[in-house]
Amino acid sequence: MTTTTSRPVGPTPSQITTKLPPSPTLVRKREDDNDLESSSLTKRYRVTFDSDVEVRIIEKWEKSPAVIQDAVRRALQSHTTGDNSGYEKVKAIYAPPEDGQEHASHIAIRNHTAALLSNVCMLNKDCADLVHSVLSSDWLGRSDDYVHLFVQFLANLVSAQGLFLADALRVLVENLTTTPPSQRQIHDLPSIPRSKYYSRAHRTLQYLLQVVPSACRILLSSLTMHFPHHNDSRRAHVVYVHNLLQIAEYAPVLQTDILALITERLVKIDLQVQEDLEDLAEDVEDGVVQHIPQTRLDSATFLDDDQDSDEESDTDEEMDEDVLRTRDITKSVEKMDRILDMLFTYYDQKASATSLDSRRSVVDVLMGQFQTIILPTHRSRHTQFLLFHFIQQSFPHIDAFVATCAQISFDKRRPAMVRQAAAAYLASFVARGVHVSSEIVVEVWDYISTELKRLHRESEAGCRGPDLQRYSTYYSLVQALLYIFCFRWRDLEARSDDDEVDNDLPSIYGEERQWRVGVKDTFQLNIFSKLNPLKVCSPAIVTEFARIAHHLHVIYVYHLLETNKRVRLSQYSGPSGYTLLNRETALTARKDEDHQHLDEYFPFDPYYLPKSKRWIEGDYREWVGIPGLDDQEASESESGEEEVGDGDVEEATGTEKSDE
Repeated sequence: MTTTTSRPVGPTPSQITTKLPPSPTLVRKREDDNDLESSSLTKRYRVTFDSDVEVRIIEKWEKSPAVIQDAVRRALQSHTTGDNSGYEKVKAIYAPPEDGQEHASHIAIRNHTAALLSNVCMLNKDCADLVHSVLSSDWLGRSDDYVHLFVQFLANLVSAQGLFLADALRVLVENLTTTPPSQRQIHDLPSIPRSKYYSRAHRTLQYLLQVVPSACRILLSSLTMHFPHHNDSRRAHVVYVHNLLQIAEYAPVLQTDILALITERLVKIDLQVQEDLEDLAEDVEDGVVQHIPQTRLDSATFLDDDQDSDEESDTDEEMDEDVLRTRDITKSVEKMDRILDMLFTYYDQKASATSLDSRRSVVDVLMGQFQTIILPTHRSRHTQFLLFHFIQQSFPHIDAFVATCAQISFDKRRPAMVRQAAAAYLASFVARGVHVSSEIVVEVWDYISTELKRLHRESEAGCRGPDLQRYSTYYSLVQALLYIFCFRWRDLEARSDDDEVDNDLPSIYGEERQWRVGVKDTFQLNIFSKLNPLKVCSPAIVTEFARIAHHLHVIYVYHLLETNKRVRLSQYSGPSGYTLLNRETALTARKDEDHQHLDEYFPFDPYYLPKSKRWIEGDYREWVGIPGLDDQEASESESGEEEVGDGDVEEATGTEKSDE
C-alpha cells in the first residue's frame, strides 16, 4: 500500500519573491543632482514642428493601399454571396458625386484602381456594373501616373476577361468624338485641352490593339457605329475623321476598312447635298458654293475648339424658311469640302512616300472604293475626284482605270445601271483628264467603236425603234463616244505623218480636216441605224455634238433631229420592248419622254468646292471653245442683245395668246 503525502495548495516558498526595501547608501546627495534631473525633465517635454511637413486631417476615403486592396477583395468575394454593401461602396468611388455629396479624393481613386488591378481575375460578368462604372469614369482628365495605371488596368482586364473588350473599345471610341464622356471638369484638378484627351485615348487604344490583336474587328464595328450622322455638324465630322485617320496609321490592318468607311459616309453627304441643291433655284445654287469661306480653321485647331458655328442660335426662329434651308445646305457643302481636303492631304502623304508599295497602295485602295462604293452609287458628285487626281499621277494607273471602266461597261453579267455608270466614268475621265494622252483617247475610241459594232450587229435585225430599256448598254456607249468627241476631237484628227487617213467617204464640205480611219464610219453606222441613238441620248449632249460635228464637217445630223421630234419613244418601249401604237395625249407623251432619255450624268463635271479644289488644279481639262464656232456665236449673241426691241416683245405676246 502506497502512502501519498498531501501537498498544500498555493505557491511554494521558493516561488514567493519578497520585495526588499532599497539598501541605504553612504554617498551624500548633492544639490547639483536635483538641478540636473529637473533640467532633463524640462528638455523631454520641449517639441518643435518642421514647417515643411504637411499637417492635415486624414479623410475617411484615405486608407493605406494594403487596407483598400484587402477591402476590395472582400467586397468582391461578398458580392458573389449576395452581400453587396462593400461592393456598392467600391462602385461609389467612380460614380460622379450628386449635389452636396463629397468627392472621392484622387488618392482614394488611385488606390481603388490599383486594388481592382490586383483583383482583376475576380471581375467576371457578375461585376459588369462595377466595370462599366470604372470604364465610364473621368480617367482621361487625371494625372499622367493615374492614366498609366488605368491603362494597365484596361490591358489586364481585357486579357483576363475578354467579355469586357467590346465595352473598353466602345468607351475609347466615344472619347474620340466631339463630346468625350470622360471629359468632365475634375474637382481640384486643372482642366486639360481636348487634344490631350484624344492623344491619351489614341495611346491607350494602340496599346490595347497590341495586347489583343484580335480586337481589330470589334474596334471597326464600334468606329462604324459612332460615325456622325450626315446631318451632324461640320466640326463633329472633321474631328471624328481626323481621329479615324490617326487610327489608320497605327492599325494598318484596319486602314483599308477605315478609309472605305469614310468614303462611304462622304458619298452619303455628297448625295444629300445634290438632292438639296436640285430643289433650289439655279442662281441660289451657284451662290451656295460661291459664298463658302475658303480660309477656315484646320483640323488640328478644331480639336480644341469648343465653339461650333453649326449650332443653332436664338435668331434662327426669326429667319425665313428658305434662308435657313440655304444656310443648312451651305454648311453641308462646307462639311464635304473639308472632309475631302483632309482625304486629299492624307492620300497625298502616302503617294509622296519613297516606298513604291506605299504609292501603289493609294491607287489600290481608291480603285477598290471606286468599284464597291462610288460606282454603284448613282450621281455621286465630288467624292470620285480623289480617284481622278491620284490616278493621273502615273500612266500605268491611267491605263488600269480606263481598262477597268471599259471591262465593266462591256460585262453583260453586271447590272445595267452599273454598266451605264462605268461608261459615263470612262467618257468623263478621258474627256476631262489633262494627263490622259492622245494614245489613250484613240485606244478608248477603238474599244467603244468595236463594242458598238458588235452590239449593233446583234440588235439591228430585231430592232423596231429606239428602246432604252432593251438597249441601255448600247445607248450609254454611244453617248460616251459623243461626249469624248466634243472634248477630244483634236486627238481624233489624222496626223500629218499618219499613213491611214479616212478619205473613203466623199464630203460635200471639202477636206479642211482629215480624220482617223473609222471615226466617220462609226458615226455613220450607229447614228442612222434603227436603234436611233440620238433620240435616246441626253438632248443636251446630242445638241452639242450636232453643233460641233456640223462645224468640223464630220457628219450632218440636223435633219435626223427634226425627224426625231415626231418620234415617240413610248411607241417602242414596254415589258418586251414592243408595244402597239396606243393613242396618247401630248402631255402623257412628254411625261414618258422625260424618263426614256439617258441621264445627263458625267461624274467629272466641273469641281467647285473652294478649299479642296486646289488639289485638281493642273489635272482638270476645262471646256475650250471650237475655233471659228464659239467666237462667232458669241459675237452674234452680243449683237442680238443690242437689237432686242418691240418685235421680240410682240412675238412673245403672240405666243402667249396662241397658247390661250
